[in-house]
Amino acid sequence: MNFASDNTAGIAPEMLQAIIQANEGFALGYGNDAVTRRAEQRLAEFFDHEVAAFFIPTGTAANALALAHLCPPWGAVLCHAESHIVTDECGAPEFFGGGLRLVPLPGEAGKLSVATLEAAIKRYSGHRPHQSNAAVLSLTQVTEAGTLYRSAEIAALADVAHAHGLKVHVDGARFANALERLNTSPADLTWKAGVDAISFGATKAGAMGAEAVVFFEPPMTEFLGERRKRAGHLLSKHRFVAAQFEAFLTGDTWRRLARHGNAMAERLARGLTAAGYAPVWPVEANLVFALLPKALDARLKAAGATYYIRNSDFLPAGMQPADDQMLVRLVTSFATMDAEIDRFIALVANK
Repeated sequence: MNFASDNTAGIAPEMLQAIIQANEGFALGYGNDAVTRRAEQRLAEFFDHEVAAFFIPTGTAANALALAHLCPPWGAVLCHAESHIVTDECGAPEFFGGGLRLVPLPGEAGKLSVATLEAAIKRYSGHRPHQSNAAVLSLTQVTEAGTLYRSAEIAALADVAHAHGLKVHVDGARFANALERLNTSPADLTWKAGVDAISFGATKAGAMGAEAVVFFEPPMTEFLGERRKRAGHLLSKHRFVAAQFEAFLTGDTWRRLARHGNAMAERLARGLTAAGYAPVWPVEANLVFALLPKALDARLKAAGATYYIRNSDFLPAGMQPADDQMLVRLVTSFATMDAEIDRFIALVANK
């Protein structure tokens, strides 16, 4: 009953086989190999757009390097207060960005509104050279609340950002889950909606360690290669990261893996609801948040369940945890099994 995170699962067979195949023979290092060229072409086909792609082994590095490239050291990145770049990346964007500032903003269900963005841009504009001016809007897809931005929502936010000279970045660690749930195209959810760059993750979707910083206007990436190298994130045996992306984007692999994770979250949410613990936010991808009694939490963990306790300043009205409750985050993956969920729900229902 492992619901701690989708990165606790192993490697999906398709990606593991790709690593094995890439291990045959010799290949030039640092991305100068045929596997990397094929993976780059897969990304261009996936997004239906010319792209500049930089493969990186970790999501934190992908976000940090993308934001450092988009934002000057004296600039500000506007983002949700509970976004991953704020709460879980140990200051990496500020470090790699040479001092750029993350500006946390409020928002229900992990999402930013146009009104909030407009107010923040007004607050962080002008007054030069004394303050950090807004330079980038960073959105998280899937959000840290497990919710999704629709294409129209992204477009509305991007229109405001671009009107004021900001670039738009998406932290897409779970982008495949969002695409599968919304049943839309990668293009519609990115560049057609005004996104300039995305940190596109495959690790949480089944890779061993494979992320891609993708820019939709290749001229914007001048010297990003040097930035990646200087940061220590250009792998010598680069083909092993690229091979995972090639496999991930071949056929319906990405969609099938994401569909399973999403379906398991739905199954989990239905069981919790039936037991009287309906999720606090809509379950739109592979994350489920619920308020559980502390006594039940102890019983679940004693039985071997793993998951994380979370806090949020933006819970829906009436969903604040009581003294004897806690907010738990349950994450499913491509490897989650029906039996795990059924056992967990049986324990919750005390059956």
